[in-house]
Amino acid sequence: MVKTVDAALFQRMVIHGAAKINYLKQPINDLNVFPVPDGDTGTNMSLTFSAAATEMKKKSFDTVDAAAKATASALLRGARGNSGVILSLLLRGISKKLKGAEIADGVLWADALQEGVDAAYKAVMKPAEGTILTVSRLAAAKALEAAKENNHIEFVHAAAIEEAKVALANTVNQNPVLKKAGVVDAGGKGWLLALEAMLLALQGGWVRALWTAALLLFIQETEGAFLSPRLVGHATALHPMAVLLMVSAGGIMAGPAGMVLAIPLAVSLRGAVRGWRE
Repeated sequence: MVKTVDAALFQRMVIHGAAKINYLKQPINDLNVFPVPDGDTGTNMSLTFSAAATEMKKKSFDTVDAAAKATASALLRGARGNSGVILSLLLRGISKKLKGAEIADGVLWADALQEGVDAAYKAVMKPAEGTILTVSRLAAAKALEAAKENNHIEFVHAAAIEEAKVALANTVNQNPVLKKAGVVDAGGKGWLLALEAMLLALQGGWVRALWTAALLLFIQETEGAFLSPRLVGHATALHPMAVLLMVSAGGIMAGPAGMVLAIPLAVSLRGAVRGWRE
């Protein structure tokens, strides 16, 4: 279990978080009904996070403080829409708490997550429950609890994610607009996805994180441009979330090879079943 995060690992966490949101931006857009049903939350979060990822790819940093500061600055410059602004505020608070730190352990990371929440809430005139604010607040609170039990950053971050999942599922009950539409909060979903991607970078190191990001991009392009139209026709195009689930399952069962073969096998099986029915 990873005890601390240094500058290099923090950079990979940001890059991987941006990659996952970019890949799943349309499913996030589909959830966007509050505060305005304009279907752009995923796009805005992706553009915002991508600005930070671009900055992280430009150079190496000596301390987690420097990496976090550069991330926060890039997010502020690249913030798009309400969700992008809140995302930038979360990371600005995290950066503030990491000031002067060479590395971050579980306690410092939990404090940083809470600082991010405080920064976001202070900037919103009338905070609404059942949003990214709620998800981030409850996740940070859980991180603070977990840090008292175990100071490993991986343990603390994983605990925050589990609480974020519960909080996100409950957003539909907290916001009348979400309840009417029968969906969870789009911004909260984006933040959860970012946290999950960061955990992957923590658990698997840079090789696994970069491999996964590259494979997701490759499979996304291959499935849309080659597999669906050539194997079973355009009508069988797979939803991005389904692709992610199948790739993840393939990775768990058979490693990188399983991730690569998951979509071709699924599409072929789907075609065979349709052929048998017909």
